[in-house]
Amino acid sequence: MQSSSSASVPASSSDPGSGAVRSILGYVYFTFVCYLSIGLPLAVLPAFVHLRMGMHAALAGLVISIQYVATFLSRPWAGRISDHAGARVSVLWGMAACTLSGLLLLAAVALHFSPSLTFAALIASRLVLGVGESLGSTGATLWGITSAGPQHTAKVISYNGVATYGGLALGAPLGVILDTHKGLASLGWLTVVICAVSFVFALRKAPVSITPGEHLPFRDVLGRVAPHGMALALGGIGYSVLATFVTLYYLSRHWDPNGAALCLTAFGVAFITARLLFIQAINRFGGFAVCIVCMSVESVGVVLMWSAGSPWMASCGAALTGFGFSLVFPALGVEAVKRVPMQNRGTALGVFTGFSDVSFFLVGPIAGAVIGAWGYRSAFLFALASVLSALCIVLVLRQMQKD
Repeated sequence: MQSSSSASVPASSSDPGSGAVRSILGYVYFTFVCYLSIGLPLAVLPAFVHLRMGMHAALAGLVISIQYVATFLSRPWAGRISDHAGARVSVLWGMAACTLSGLLLLAAVALHFSPSLTFAALIASRLVLGVGESLGSTGATLWGITSAGPQHTAKVISYNGVATYGGLALGAPLGVILDTHKGLASLGWLTVVICAVSFVFALRKAPVSITPGEHLPFRDVLGRVAPHGMALALGGIGYSVLATFVTLYYLSRHWDPNGAALCLTAFGVAFITARLLFIQAINRFGGFAVCIVCMSVESVGVVLMWSAGSPWMASCGAALTGFGFSLVFPALGVEAVKRVPMQNRGTALGVFTGFSDVSFFLVGPIAGAVIGAWGYRSAFLFALASVLSALCIVLVLRQMQKD
């Protein structure tokens, strides 16, 4: 498998227009599958752990955020696999891990007679899914960039983000519907089927060549990418709070908890719309300039979430948050990738993306503690402070670039 991924095939960087887009979509599809698998239980597991199993709200947050521990720790490994063994190998391993996560979710349901064993199986499922996410999405992104050509880096990262949040936006309400009518096991079965089929699909796709050259030490890549990653991590806390606690936030306000999934969908739809309409702005105005505007809009959305007096206001806040956050990742990602040689792109992407996992992981315990002290609304003030801090980092990076 490794040797086949090292084989050279003609790059499609010369494909114009719609041909390049079709080629990119064929690779970011695997990211969509990863995040569809993540989205399916996203609005279900917190309520399942807290309400059905009777466990503390902190554990309900942990069962979601623990996934990002595994994702964060495995991001550099996934990047190195993509750089050294080939992006297809990383995608294949990612699809296999996501399939295993679905099987572990089925095991959690089968162990319903023991809450401790059920919770352990849920944690194991989330950890394996985290590894699958890092392998699948990192490999898919590099596969797309290598196939389409470096001139399409912003477009690949952008479509990859559309696949990411499109998968979440589709998976969250679909998971609620399946859980309501078929039970939690149906989520596990669907995950197993779509990820196993995607593994076969990846196996049948031709690999691309591995970029030759000396690879930078990991610490050098980390040092070059870390400032951009910190801005991404802080800027992503608005979404992290929304994704992790929106169901319990709705319950605390005595709103229909099924509306929480629609709130995530509003985020996803606005996110995708902004990506499709304004992705060219990065090449035209520069990553940092776009990021400043986007984080300002995201801040407004988080404030609206905090002050929402009704579900429709919360949905509007979620949509503004998604619209603002939409170009943060590709805008910062393009600037980060510029700082490393071509042969280190996979590692750089893995490290950069890993910082977003930090925001997901930290939201569980930190925002959970904030909620415990001041209530669910206060989590969005915590998110606002984080986004504004990210904006400050971007302003500094932009000034350093000018100097």
